Amino acid sequence: MSQAATIIIADDHPLFRGALKQALTQSAGGTEIVEAGDFEEARKAARMHGEADLMLLDLTMPGGSGLTGLMMIRAEFQNIPVAVITASDDQATIRRAIELGASAFIPKSSGIEEIRTAISTVLEGGLWFPPGFDAGREHDPEIETLIGRLKTLTPQQTRVLGMIGEGLLNKQIAYELGVSEATIKAHVSAILLKLDVDSRTQAVIQMAKIGTAISA
Repeated sequence: MSQAATIIIADDHPLFRGALKQALTQSAGGTEIVEAGDFEEARKAARMHGEADLMLLDLTMPGGSGLTGLMMIRAEFQNIPVAVITASDDQATIRRAIELGASAFIPKSSGIEEIRTAISTVLEGGLWFPPGFDAGREHDPEIETLIGRLKTLTPQQTRVLGMIGEGLLNKQIAYELGVSEATIKAHVSAILLKLDVDSRTQAVIQMAKIGTAISA
C-alpha cells in the first residue's frame, strides 16, 4: 500500500483499530484514518467523509446485524467501497458478503502485509478475497433466493427496508429521507412485492435471516 487515502475503520475493538491504524499510516504517508466503534458511528463517519476511499467494516459490531449492516452501508453510501474485516471467515459468509457488495473480505487472522495488499487492491479498483476462496454457489437455497430478491431492491428501497427493521413508521422514514409519506408507501409496496411477502413484519423477518446468516 503506497497511496495516501481516507479510510474509515469501523470495528468495536479499540486495540484492533489502533493496530490497524498504525500499520496503515506507516505504510502510506498522509493516509487519514477515521475510527468508528459501532454501526451508527460508522454511518456518521461515512456521512462526514463522503469522499472516503474505503470503509473497513466489522460484521459483528454493535448495531450492525451481520451482513444486514453491510447491505445497509452499501445502500446508503454507494460511493464508498467496503472491505469486510471480521473473525468469521467461512466460505458461505465470504460468498454472501461478496453477493451483497463487499469489495474485499479480510479475515482478522490475516497478517498485516496481507491486509495491506487487500486494501491496496481495493483502492486501485480491484476486488480481494482470501487465498483459497471458492466462489461456488450458495449451499442454502433459501438464503440464495433471499439474496437474489434483496439484490433487486433499489438503494432507496434497501434503506427503507433497513428503517422498517429499526421500527420506524412510514412518516418517520419519510422525514429521515426527505420525501413524502406517499413515496415511502410506494417503496414499501415494492419491497413487499420483491421479497414476496405480505407484511412489513415478514419483510423484517426476511432481512433478519441475512443478519443471522453470518453464523451459518
